[in-house]
Amino acid sequence: MSRLLAELGHPERQLRGALVGGTNGKGSVVAMARSVLTGAGLRVGTMPKPHLVSYRERIAIDGEPVSEARFAAAIARVLPAVDRVAVEIGPPTEFEALTAAAYAELANSGIDVALVEVGMGGRLDATNSADLGVAVIVNVQHDHEAHLGHTLALIGGEKAAIIKRGDLAVTGASGRGLRPISDRCAALDVPLLRAGPRQPYRAAVRHLGWEGTVVDARTPDGELHDLSLGLLGAHQASNAAVTLALLDALRQRDPRWSVDEPTLRAGLASAHWAGRMEVLDHPRHGRVVLDGAHNPAGAAALAATLAALGVRGAPLVFGAMRGKDVGGVLRALAPLAPRPVFTAVQDPGAHSPADLLRAWRRIGPGGAAAPDPAAALARAADLRRGDEPVVVAGSLYLVGALRGALAGEREDA
Repeated sequence: MSRLLAELGHPERQLRGALVGGTNGKGSVVAMARSVLTGAGLRVGTMPKPHLVSYRERIAIDGEPVSEARFAAAIARVLPAVDRVAVEIGPPTEFEALTAAAYAELANSGIDVALVEVGMGGRLDATNSADLGVAVIVNVQHDHEAHLGHTLALIGGEKAAIIKRGDLAVTGASGRGLRPISDRCAALDVPLLRAGPRQPYRAAVRHLGWEGTVVDARTPDGELHDLSLGLLGAHQASNAAVTLALLDALRQRDPRWSVDEPTLRAGLASAHWAGRMEVLDHPRHGRVVLDGAHNPAGAAALAATLAALGVRGAPLVFGAMRGKDVGGVLRALAPLAPRPVFTAVQDPGAHSPADLLRAWRRIGPGGAAAPDPAAALARAADLRRGDEPVVVAGSLYLVGALRGALAGEREDA
């Protein structure tokens, strides 16, 4: 990755902002911070991942994917460098090439601040080739254990590696996952802003409804009552606390990135993050809740939110990729007594619907299988009783496949 960026003239060195890692909540934190900063009149570049419908989503400015022409041009610019690097040290991965193209495109776009979401882990992730000045680790939970380790301490160590000397660091991690983060900050003399219960940055749910989430928050500057969040879910309170710490870290880095309270409130209220506790009303299928919960902690957050909204026994469209803790995810969803329909996206790494159904029947009753996501959604919609929603979860790839159809979006790149 360093060699590839060198071939491109190190565009990442022109970018300042925050590198955002963590197990869950990275996208939500980036979405909230972007909404606030954009509302303050700043031009904000982001690199969401994975994309849901189009690869263009991976290079976005002010929340909008770049155009087809700009995306194609960005890829075209990086391909000669990819060829040169491939001859010398071997071919970069697709993700490395995309990351390099995104860094170059954002550097050429005149953005004021970059908010870059880490792909997986941190230490060896392609995005870690940049030092943006602020390093954020939203939390440390179990996921990608085959690559990151089987303990929270090991996983936290992989994520802590995005913290570099001279940075400001932010985390909402606690327990065993926190130790490697605090140790690295101490070793590099990096200030650490902590979010969470009894921490300088914290938030608690005041109201949860289908229209969004309202929290009371506290920062070192004082209390913020009745903050409306555009993102749905009780777990968004902890993400909001991390976001407040991130915005403070950015302000400390550059006073031009400061935001006043009205701008903060308006930005948090208007934040949107597709495919994460997203509610779509469809004329044929009714209310559909899309959430890319693909690990036990994410599934538990989904279950808690649905329970708080009074949803129980609803149809569930579920798919998962190999390597995930499918049993743990299904056990986290089981208290909702869902009526699942299992399916698979067109990817060799996807679990077969039959395998998922067998895994479910070791946990709960019933269940059915469908050959593809569209058929699964149609079958789940037929299972609806009254105005209950259909829930889609288990894989962001599944969420992306169905969101494109539900929202009328096409895969154009």
